[in-house]
Amino acid sequence: MKDDVPLLEVRNLSKMYEDGFCAVKDVSYSLPSGLLVGLIGPNGCGKTTMMKCINRMHESTQGEILIDGEPVADKSPSEIARAVSNVPAELRASFGLTVFETVMLGRYPHLQNIWWETHEDESLVIDALEKFGVLHLQDRSLNMLSSGERQRVLIAKAYVQNPRLMMVDEPTSHLDMKYKLEVMEYLRAMVKQDMTVLVAEHDISLMARYCDLCLIMKKGQLVAMGDPKRIITEELMQEVYEVSASVGFDKDGELFVLPKRYTGKFTL
Repeated sequence: MKDDVPLLEVRNLSKMYEDGFCAVKDVSYSLPSGLLVGLIGPNGCGKTTMMKCINRMHESTQGEILIDGEPVADKSPSEIARAVSNVPAELRASFGLTVFETVMLGRYPHLQNIWWETHEDESLVIDALEKFGVLHLQDRSLNMLSSGERQRVLIAKAYVQNPRLMMVDEPTSHLDMKYKLEVMEYLRAMVKQDMTVLVAEHDISLMARYCDLCLIMKKGQLVAMGDPKRIITEELMQEVYEVSASVGFDKDGELFVLPKRYTGKFTL
């Protein structure tokens, strides 16, 4: 692709459900390759819906989505899977698969023979298991893993798809402090490849620490986009989350957000 063609371009995207609820409202932006991008906003703001429109798990109501300048609406599911991988917030069912089998699923969009994998596919999976620190777990059932281990396996599965764009939905929501940082370090390292990683996450301080760029959403709309250390302010926290918060920088220059109180209206 030409250097001036964005990896991802979203044009006037909207998604309305049958009950009339508009989850995403006229969102437009573009992303180049080689970035870790944070997608931030309150619950129900449209983050997950937008990501599902990008890989066509949901059909958009209006607008256009392009990967490397090509509309995803013109692509088959397997073609989209070769360009875009998805790491869900939760794995609802593992069907008794082992770690190795789960990661191998990521190679299926590339298989030339529908019945078996090649030695190259197996080598790529073994390399990913080693890279993400789960090689010793390859024969273990996925449902026997800890939350941190399972998250690394799902990222490894997305990685072996060799995507141009990886979308990760709330990767640290069930993880302790150590594993939150570990997962973000893995994602940070991955964008050194010719890939952009889009991460939907609630931990704003974590996003500011690791992301090159942040998209801020509220009620289905994109309200801010830019360097997290510039756009994340106390005023933005008030506008988007209806909370009073202290936003500052530590001695290493890293941004932190300390919520203090909810300022919206509520009744008992």
